[in-house]
This record gives sequence, C-alpha cells and structure tokens, in this order.
Amino acid sequence: MKKTITCLLLTTGLTGYLSAQTPFRDKSDKNEGKVIHMDKQMFLDNIFDYTSGSTDWKYKGEKPAVIDFYATWCGPCRMVAPLLKSLAKEYKDQIVVYKVDTDKQKELSAAMGIQSLPTIIFIPKTGQPQIIIGAANKTTFRKAIEEVLLKE
Repeated sequence: MKKTITCLLLTTGLTGYLSAQTPFRDKSDKNEGKVIHMDKQMFLDNIFDYTSGSTDWKYKGEKPAVIDFYATWCGPCRMVAPLLKSLAKEYKDQIVVYKVDTDKQKELSAAMGIQSLPTIIFIPKTGQPQIIIGAANKTTFRKAIEEVLLKE
C-alpha cells in the first residue's frame, strides 16, 4: 500500500513537472482570426529571411500580413492592440496579423529598423511593405488593409 501511494505521488509529480516545462502548442492551423506573437525564427520562416544577404524584398507568406512592433510598456501600443485584434477577426480569411515584442525580439526589431512604437508594417503578397508609425484609429488601419493588402 505504501509503495502504491509513493508510486502514485511520483507519477503525479513527474507529470506536473513535465507539463510545466513543456508548453502546449496547438499544431493545427487555428490561428486564423487571431493575432499571432512572432519571434525572429518565425519571421525568417514566414516573412523574409534578412540573414540571407539578399536586399531584394521577397515575402514568403501565402496571405498578406500586418506586423505590429510593440512594447508592453508603450501606451499607444496598448491602444492599438484591440483594434488589430478586431481587424484580425474581421479579415481572418484574407490576412494574417502578427505582433512582435520589441523588448524580447531586439535583433529582429533592429533588422527591421524599428525606432518608434508602435510601428505597424503592412505586407502585401507582392510589392513593397508600407508602414504606419504611431497609434492610428481603426478606420486608418482598415483603409491600409483595403488599399495596400487587398487591392488587386
């Protein structure tokens, strides 16, 4: 009986330890309509490989993208966040919305020339990205999405 209880406690403890060490990641593509937090590797894989030495912009994504470079301490960034979340839902079948925490992704932020926050980059499937620096209203973001990302 004592061995059974000890074994049960060890199993429970080990399971709790392992689940705390390995965050759950949903491998399915259920990010449509959501703002996706992006790191350097995700940027290199899905947006543009700035480490390749190529200076010619070539977007890798399947859908146009919006990237919000922000910081948690930035007031205007906190004002923009719910607007982009709402637009991600509204345009879920047409665009992808990403967020990059500039304090955690310093190399990526420097490589993209981010100097002011928030900086929102609109990346069409073809052509050059367009940038809005500073907070803007939902109408301005919607207009940028319609004219830069969805215009054919």
